[in-house]
Amino acid sequence: MEAASIFKSANQEQSHGVFRYRAAGRLREMGLGNFPTLSLSDARDLAHDYRKKRLFGIDPIEERQSLRLSEKLEGPNAATFKQCAQAYIESHKNSWANNKHSAQWVASLATYAYPQIGDQVMQKLTAADVLKVIEPIWVSKTETASRLRGRIENIIDWAIVRGYRTGDNPARWKGHLSHTLPNRSKIRKVQHLAALPYQEIPAFMAELALEKGAAAQALAFAILTAARTGEVLEATWPEINLDTRTWTVPGERMKNSREHRVPLSPPAKALIKALPIKKFETHLFLGARRGKGLSNMAMLTLLRRMKRGNVTAHGFRSTFRDWAAEQTSYAREVIEQALAHTLQNKVEAAYFRSDLFEKRRALMEDWAAYCYGAVKDENSSIAPSVSVDNPIMA
Repeated sequence: MEAASIFKSANQEQSHGVFRYRAAGRLREMGLGNFPTLSLSDARDLAHDYRKKRLFGIDPIEERQSLRLSEKLEGPNAATFKQCAQAYIESHKNSWANNKHSAQWVASLATYAYPQIGDQVMQKLTAADVLKVIEPIWVSKTETASRLRGRIENIIDWAIVRGYRTGDNPARWKGHLSHTLPNRSKIRKVQHLAALPYQEIPAFMAELALEKGAAAQALAFAILTAARTGEVLEATWPEINLDTRTWTVPGERMKNSREHRVPLSPPAKALIKALPIKKFETHLFLGARRGKGLSNMAMLTLLRRMKRGNVTAHGFRSTFRDWAAEQTSYAREVIEQALAHTLQNKVEAAYFRSDLFEKRRALMEDWAAYCYGAVKDENSSIAPSVSVDNPIMA
């Protein structure tokens, strides 16, 4: 049974109309507006319109909610892809490992997505729109395109949860775009970072020892520790303990977000002891600007100057990995821990608690011995000098 009535509010200053009706066996009430903004006659006319809708099985409350949702999704103020992307990045940036990750999101979207779909209303975004962004670079920049697709998918999922879009996600890969684009593994094989063959490391270290400056010192340290370039460039004095010959990298600078202890071989310790210490400076390897470490281009520039543009600083981790696998009998777990790799087997990782530090110390000392095995020049700025701390050079 439908009915319209006028009720006075508690403060007696205003009255409001209510339309009562049953839908699916449930009693519902719908406001008709406040008096005197809406007259009694207008309220009755409005209730009459709602009764007619009920005759045709229309629920006026659900109809109104649907109209409001439609306005939110497709009206003049509907959220665009760019607005949703910016909101997504803002809400997630604190959970990402570092600012570089956030910058990569912003840069890739600004370069490829925003020019194509930035102003597109999120609700109206289609698979064709997504393909406009990623298809032109799917073959030429496969890795970039794949990451970009995943980022677009995450943004659309966020918009669906937040109520800015309904329906399927047009950027979904499995069972959707996978039928349109070739699998990236079939386009081209993974291109590994250029690495120096481990057989050439002793000669390279002798050559590196002739170079002057912080970049050469940083690269030598990166090779001796098998660390990532970012971890080395941001290394600070408080992280170094020369008594225990340990470098402790905080979790926020590690790829796996976990603190990592690095055993320092005698040559690595000697290299650290030879570094200049300046007041108000905390970085091990000082850049041109006060209070700043080396730039991420410093090692690459050095390699080019040495006419070694065919290798990368990060590639020396692969050099170390190949040497350890082919020239030593250390267990795989020890080598992987030295590289700060996360175990792929989740069950194995859950039970594996030790960082195998002492075994890694022996491994890194053997690596340093191999690196400097052919070094002749004991007076260079990089090669550690002969001392009790450096039996390798004796």
